[in-house]
Amino acid sequence: MNTDAFSAYESNVQRYGRSFPTVFTKALGATIWDEAGKNYLDFLVGSGALNYGHNHPNIVAPAIEYLASGNILLSLDMYTVAKREFIEAFVESVLKPRDLTYKIQFPGPTGTNANEAALALARKVTGRSSVMAFTNAFHGMSLGSLAVSGAASTRELGGVARHDVIRVPYDGYPNRSFDSASYIDYVLGDPGSGIEKPAAIILETIQAEGGMNAASAAWLKEIQRICRKHDVVLIIDDIQAGAGRTGDFFSFEFAKLQPDIVCLSKSLSASGNPLSIVLIRPDIDIWNPGEHSGTFRGNNLAFVTATAMCRLWSDKEFVAAVAKTAVKLQEHLDRLVEKYPNCIEQKCGRGLMAGLKCRSQAVVGRVHDVAFENGLLIESSGPNRDVIKILPPITITDGELDRAITILDNALQEKANGD
Repeated sequence: MNTDAFSAYESNVQRYGRSFPTVFTKALGATIWDEAGKNYLDFLVGSGALNYGHNHPNIVAPAIEYLASGNILLSLDMYTVAKREFIEAFVESVLKPRDLTYKIQFPGPTGTNANEAALALARKVTGRSSVMAFTNAFHGMSLGSLAVSGAASTRELGGVARHDVIRVPYDGYPNRSFDSASYIDYVLGDPGSGIEKPAAIILETIQAEGGMNAASAAWLKEIQRICRKHDVVLIIDDIQAGAGRTGDFFSFEFAKLQPDIVCLSKSLSASGNPLSIVLIRPDIDIWNPGEHSGTFRGNNLAFVTATAMCRLWSDKEFVAAVAKTAVKLQEHLDRLVEKYPNCIEQKCGRGLMAGLKCRSQAVVGRVHDVAFENGLLIESSGPNRDVIKILPPITITDGELDRAITILDNALQEKANGD
């Protein structure tokens, strides 16, 4: 295993290579191989950017054909066949079946680009500058997204002050007895609260980096009601929780929400090609032509693979299989919580975006290392890095899922025996 080039020339900021010290070479479905030929089941999936697994044949085949045919790859925001086919497939396979009528904005290619565009539009629509954001949130690594993120270590990046952000408690913070939605409603309506009316409330329905905290349907519905009552734009950051991760295409479907703005990225292309979109309620799509821009808005190869991904959601058997896998994963995790009470505090997350809140960071660290040694890639999350993040491909087979859970079970058993 030769890592000399990485050690000699790559910046100290590099992270995942330290956690998984091997050199990977190929991948298919839920499996990734290193140079020595060892295979690993991937529960990291590009930090949620590969929900459909590696090199899904229905997604890669049209990309290969597109590349081999001399088609346009970069088009800014000009009209192309690939872009038209993506829009049509997204509308027909994703929006219309859910009675959603959004306009589609193509910002820069990453999730933080989508969030920046959403925040800018909300401020333009309302004429207000502040944004209400939540404890333990994470929205990206550009300055506007950093400002509305929760962790102090994240907010301090960039070296400039973060203004115009009102921090409020997420559902269940600091505990389940506190009704944060009622608090938000009260302070927005009370002239003595000292809290100005924000342009937007931005939230994740599941806070992936914040510890896999999942908001309840009741709380989400109440936040939407509050936004409408106070004329505040509701932005759902569905960058990691969307594109099928929870078992539904959108993570907010279970709560029957219709947000004003939705941000999608990560697994939108289903191939690792960068692509993001902002879904905008039509009456607030008040951008002037060219007012918001970005060179890489027209990643046509990503349009091709995203189109193939959308068409999967028109296949009833595919949708049923994803839902079944989500149930199976949750049953596995319930069993682990019951079996290892000294290691695991509780299950968290929802659907195929799950986590195990552990008793300490040490538990997570040891389980991570043993799992890697035995062929399973997992990572941690939460402000104290004490949550095991469980992100299998949503296309994982029952056999692969069972094998991965066995590895995780054995790792927890080793830690429990070691204590």
